[in-house]
Parts: sequence; structure tokens; C-alpha cells
Amino acid sequence: MLVKDYMTRHPAMIEPAMSIVEAQGIMAETRVRHLPVVEEGKRLVGLITQETLRVPPTKLASLNVWEITRFLSDLTVKDVMVKGKDVITIGPDATIEEAAQVMVEHKIGCLPVLKEGIVVGIITDSDMMAHLVEMLAAPAPSVRVTMRMPNARGELARLVAAIAAQGWGIWALGGVFAPRDPDKWDAVFKIADAPREQVVAVLSKVEGQQIVDVREV
Repeated sequence: MLVKDYMTRHPAMIEPAMSIVEAQGIMAETRVRHLPVVEEGKRLVGLITQETLRVPPTKLASLNVWEITRFLSDLTVKDVMVKGKDVITIGPDATIEEAAQVMVEHKIGCLPVLKEGIVVGIITDSDMMAHLVEMLAAPAPSVRVTMRMPNARGELARLVAAIAAQGWGIWALGGVFAPRDPDKWDAVFKIADAPREQVVAVLSKVEGQQIVDVREV
């Protein structure tokens, strides 16, 4: 699961000399929240987001409506964009989890994807959510289980063995450390074509592990 497989290819891009009114129009038309700013050869020089397009009210407080209109029409993308040196980017061959970690660490909503300095795509927080939905097989009818187990070697294998012994298939599987308990591990998975009651009965017998949540989805 690499960035190049989930990014938006050939995203809408704008030039530094474009007015911010035009940039806002492109955002509205294409329904995006981020626009890479490029120069010749699609080389990244900046980034526009919905936040950067917001003009502080203090700059407009003393102006009348005609002055405000003129002020806004004179502003260009270059005046308000995040400069290229400050734009955080990623390569197309990075993993999805690397991209997600960078976004979380920097509290940003997108990463322009560059190959040799050229914009080849963009990956956003919305792309990440879509990937999470796909990874967890959200649209597929199944029984979704969260199983808490000791964070020890062999525990997941015991759980999978109990499921396999019933001839059930696992459609999706993920895991995280249990909240407020780093000694435990929560495995989240989906089982297809099995009644909820039977799933509960079987998994309740896995020694040392606990069903935290189970539901039909």
C-alpha cells in the first residue's frame, strides 16, 4: 500500500500570478481544499489551502466595500501561498502509513507528491479515510470484532487458529495497542458468513483473550 496507489493523480494546479479570486473559483469548481502552486514543468513553488485564502478581518476593517473588492482582486496566489520551502511533501513510493504519520505529526491535511521536484499527485486526509474504509472492508456485511489480548508473541496466531478451525474467513484485520494499557493489544477484524452468536461463543473460549466489542455491520 503505497502513496502512488491512493494519491490523486494529475491534481488541479495553479500558478503564482493567479488572483486569489480565481483560485477560490477553481477550488469551488473542483471541490478540493488544496491546490499545489507550480511554475514551468510542474515544479512545486508553493501550496494554497482554504486557510491561506482567508484574509484576516483586521486587514479589511477600515475599508469600504469598494476598497475591499479592489484589495481582494489585487491579491495573487503568490501573496498568500505557503512558500515552497515550507511545504511538506512526500514521494510516490512512500508507504501509506508514512504519509499518515507525517500528516499527524505536522497537523496538516495534505501532502503534495513529488518525483524529482515535479508534482505527480497529491494525497489528502480524505484519501486516508477512504483507504481506511477500504482496508477495513466497511461495505461488506460481516461480524466486526475487537479482541483484546496480551501483547505477546503467538497470541494473534491463537486467535486466527480458533477462527480458521471453524472454516471462517477473515475479511479485514488490523490492530493497535489497547487504550491506556500498553501491555495489551486490540485486534480488530471482520468475519464473513458467520452468525454473531456463534462468533461470540467460539471467541469467548480463547484463553487469556477478551471480546471488547462485537457487532454486525
